[in-house]
Amino acid sequence: MAAGLLAVGVVAWFTALCAFDIRHRRLPNALTVPGAVAVLCGAAVAGRGWPALAGAAALLAVYLLVHLAAPAGLGAGDVKLAPGLGGLTGAFGVDVWMLAAVGAPLLTGLLAVAALARGRSDPVPHGPSMCVSASLAIAAAW
Repeated sequence: MAAGLLAVGVVAWFTALCAFDIRHRRLPNALTVPGAVAVLCGAAVAGRGWPALAGAAALLAVYLLVHLAAPAGLGAGDVKLAPGLGGLTGAFGVDVWMLAAVGAPLLTGLLAVAALARGRSDPVPHGPSMCVSASLAIAAAW
């Protein structure tokens, strides 16, 4: 039952993140930071604190480096979402973390190519791809 409640919480968090990013093209601190804290605390309680912390730190490092190299290409909100998603997927193992980490930019790239093919040139928000990729990676692990 606890796992079901946690899953509902994660789905609600992902839904709020995706809706906000699609509508406003940004991810607010009010969603990213508390989500990361909740994920890391939940993982610690479940006995997966160290893998979650490692996943959070690794994905934060990757996203921060990309943001610093190309700030127009990856927003600060995506960087702040990285620890939460890295922690969540890291708690499930390196394979899940890697699948989510690689899947998110691939999904955003595919969406951007599809938008260009339809004649649209506005930026594609990356947060939804991060959430969908993490969801699919976790579902594949289950």
